[in-house]
Amino acid sequence: MKRIKKSRVSTKVASASVLASFMFLTACGGGGGGGSAASKEQDASGKVTLNFITQSSPLAPVDPNEKLINKRLEEKTNVHINWKNFTKDVFVEKRNLAVASGDLPDAIFNADYSDYELLKLAKDGAIIPLNELIENNMPNFKKVLEEAPEYKSMITAPDGNIYAFPWIEELGNGKERIQAVDSMPWINVEWLEKLGLDMPTTTEELKEVLIAFKTKDPNGNGKADEIPLSFINKPGAEDLVFLFASFGLGENPDHAVVNNDGKVIFTAAQDDYKEAVSFINELYKEGLIDIEAYTQDWSTYLAKGKDQRYGLYFSWDKANITGANDIYEVMPPLAGPDGEVNVTRTNALGLGRGKMVVTSANKNLETTAKWVDQLYDPIQSVQNNWGTYGDDKQQNIFEFDKEKEMLKHLPLEGAAPVELREKTSVGGPLAILDSYYGKYTTMPDDAKGRMDIIKNIMAPKMKAENVMPSVFHSIQELDRLTTIETDLFAYVLRMRTEWYQNGKVEAQWDEYLKELDRLGLQEWLEIKQGGYDRASK
Repeated sequence: MKRIKKSRVSTKVASASVLASFMFLTACGGGGGGGSAASKEQDASGKVTLNFITQSSPLAPVDPNEKLINKRLEEKTNVHINWKNFTKDVFVEKRNLAVASGDLPDAIFNADYSDYELLKLAKDGAIIPLNELIENNMPNFKKVLEEAPEYKSMITAPDGNIYAFPWIEELGNGKERIQAVDSMPWINVEWLEKLGLDMPTTTEELKEVLIAFKTKDPNGNGKADEIPLSFINKPGAEDLVFLFASFGLGENPDHAVVNNDGKVIFTAAQDDYKEAVSFINELYKEGLIDIEAYTQDWSTYLAKGKDQRYGLYFSWDKANITGANDIYEVMPPLAGPDGEVNVTRTNALGLGRGKMVVTSANKNLETTAKWVDQLYDPIQSVQNNWGTYGDDKQQNIFEFDKEKEMLKHLPLEGAAPVELREKTSVGGPLAILDSYYGKYTTMPDDAKGRMDIIKNIMAPKMKAENVMPSVFHSIQELDRLTTIETDLFAYVLRMRTEWYQNGKVEAQWDEYLKELDRLGLQEWLEIKQGGYDRASK
């Protein structure tokens, strides 16, 4: 990688002036795994070597070149990638250190940069605009943007530049898109049947069911080891905020919903949020909540799930926690105290704007762009997202139908979808449009099941007609949003957790609202509303 000198005053990224002054100095020496200079490395056969930093699952090979997808890609493109690969838990730290030190690779793959990070890196000269590379060297990607032109505006910064190659994954649309619901509630129907209980339809019925799970030994082992309700207490698919919609607008990981008049609302400042938190406290006082829910990580949550100890838990897909069996089924949305049923639409979109960046140290820009363009070939994108075919060393996701030139999903055979995909897929920039299903690939079985649930159970109960669009804010707006959200979101989670357990939400609510304003809520709402209004024109 190229060593770019920088002032010690800056702890994040090299300044633009320093980058300009030292861009073409002699590169540092380095060994394998991405440590060699960013330069025009070409062997006798014409193969070019590029140096990338990336991240992957601990389940995947340490060297991404051992993945069959990457082996085939190298043969196809005559480009060798010298990877410096980190596991997800340390990737952000290592990625930031590399940039801060000025020791830049040619590109950062699976970068997952936020909008603010992209604009800051661009301002400081660490990454380059991609507009011309896309226009001149990337026919596959241009075809994606022609078929789905809305993404062109979504990935374009306010200054008119594109600074990163995106990840795009579509399935369904509107209220029936696969991301319309994140966290789903999975209830143990074997326990319901054993105890002679019906599926709960209201929040009060759920409370009674959970009490029965706790007190009536539904697993039949004579021990009080059942966990009526479990979750992971942070924003994500394992959180229990699906239940909040029974009390009103509900909750989203970004605390934003848009009402049917187009007004952006901060969910955690609404009275229905307070009522939902009070309900969770009722469950806590009855001893129905997993005592580890407030501190557990994924591995702990998964271990108990595999033992089928949960009465009710939350996840994107039950197969990832309790297996692809009939022990658990999705619990339909519940009527709250006023009899209303609602499902909160998430603001999530199958778009990752900052999936891959090209650094200013890259001397093989055309080669890099052409290599990335292969990732946007439909058949390649499908494999990068899920996994591949014809691997004789491990379970395959697909079989390839040569006659139809189509990838067909194979049965998972009990494998957890997320684990199998993490072993074989490569992620990175890709595009899977809704039109690809039935043409380039089949729909995976787990996605079929999820789509059926969303269409038949969730979407009919979604009251919201609007969602927060994927707005690319200016760096000034992002600077304020980042500053505000750091303290605001942490405060909301801390107070919510305390109220779950101590039940003081009513007594402390007014002071809580004042603190939200002190932390910048009104400015946050103003920026969010402005972004919504611009995107909705």
